[in-house]
Amino acid sequence: MNLCAPGGPMSARVVRRTLSVGLPLALLSTLGVAATATAGTQERHAHHERPDRTARITGSAVLGDIPLAGFSNGLLPGTVSDDRGVQLGGIGSDIYPAGRKGEFWTVTDRGPNGQIKVDGKKRRTFPVAGFDPAIVKIRVSGKQIKVLSAIPITTRSGAPVTGLPNQASRDEAPYTYDARTPLTYNPNGLDTEGVVRAADGSFWLVDEYGPSLVHVSSRGRVLARYVPEGLRLKGADYPVVEALPGVLLHRKINRGFEGLALLPGGDLVMAVQSPLSLPDVNAGEASRNVRLLRFSTKKQAVTAEYAYRFDPVEVVDPGEDDTSELKISSVVALDRNTLLVEERTDKAARLHRVTLPHGSGILGSAWDDPATSPSYEELTDPSAAGVRLLRKNLVVDLGTVAGVPGKIEGVAVTGRSTLALINDNDFGMTDGAEAFDANGRLVDSGIETSVTSLKLPRPLKG
Repeated sequence: MNLCAPGGPMSARVVRRTLSVGLPLALLSTLGVAATATAGTQERHAHHERPDRTARITGSAVLGDIPLAGFSNGLLPGTVSDDRGVQLGGIGSDIYPAGRKGEFWTVTDRGPNGQIKVDGKKRRTFPVAGFDPAIVKIRVSGKQIKVLSAIPITTRSGAPVTGLPNQASRDEAPYTYDARTPLTYNPNGLDTEGVVRAADGSFWLVDEYGPSLVHVSSRGRVLARYVPEGLRLKGADYPVVEALPGVLLHRKINRGFEGLALLPGGDLVMAVQSPLSLPDVNAGEASRNVRLLRFSTKKQAVTAEYAYRFDPVEVVDPGEDDTSELKISSVVALDRNTLLVEERTDKAARLHRVTLPHGSGILGSAWDDPATSPSYEELTDPSAAGVRLLRKNLVVDLGTVAGVPGKIEGVAVTGRSTLALINDNDFGMTDGAEAFDANGRLVDSGIETSVTSLKLPRPLKG
């Protein structure tokens, strides 16, 4: 049977995809188918690093066409009445080993979304507002990505959390696909990014809205959402715990938590995607200073906050001169004290080995006080101001490896010297009114969701 035969009209496809999917029986029947520098000196010499050019791609697999309505309704019936021709995508927000060789847990972001200018101002669009973020288990088989199962993320009562923004006071206003009709905010909504699986089978996710850390049961129900002190999120149908530093309320819009690592022993490390907007947006846009936080799952509290400094944007991406394009997207634990951290723009990325120090770092210090001037974000030489930056060493510059896709958001360690990389294809969407045709059907970007296998020239550890 052909999975590319959904009900209703389909959009024009820029690239036709070969579908290979393995969904649970309930879904199959629904779809009707069978098949950082530590000191100023290190900082000054960062631009002299020479990327290792001997890393190589050993395989690449692509996700085929799966109509988004069929996928969503197979998990939670009736959630999507019209997918506007959008296919399942956006599962590349993170990737985490699932145990068996070639199998991984991935997570979607909040769903298809874009931006359209109306009267000179950008509006955030949600063309499939009923879409519910999901944890998706995949298998990389040859050149194909097979979906093995999927877990919808739901509230305490079993309702979809949706990917809609939470609060009018701090999130972008949501609109329909054409940016003409306002949608309703949803305090349950999550813009999910990183994912890890705990020893008990539950999942931990990070979210960009709060930003927040979210504990989810093995069946997808939100057990608790940990948010910054002072967020005052009301009306959510799950426990909301103000357990994160209040300074995180100053996160840049759409740049909350993105990277998440599970350390041996159960602690978590999450990364703020971009510098905070302290004391204002302009300062955050110009800053290269970002924060990572350590969270004890036993104490349900933040136990450390680490200072991390991006390399200059032209080092990360020689074709870019806008510092605000720098992001941390993936954080992976190599051992109890070592992380693999991805610095990227949308076109290039570099992976660094980062050592975690003892102690609580800048947690609870003056740098957590929004009134401190200059702020941590404003420091051009944090070390000179007494801030201990995380030590980092370049492992690989992905921009020098031919064939690595853009917008890599997930990294998984698959062996002593091997990695799996996954990109975010944004559900095939682009910004602008031209993203949809005159009939309101998606004009697909042609960018595929892919998992790329990478062989490094030397082991990741030691």
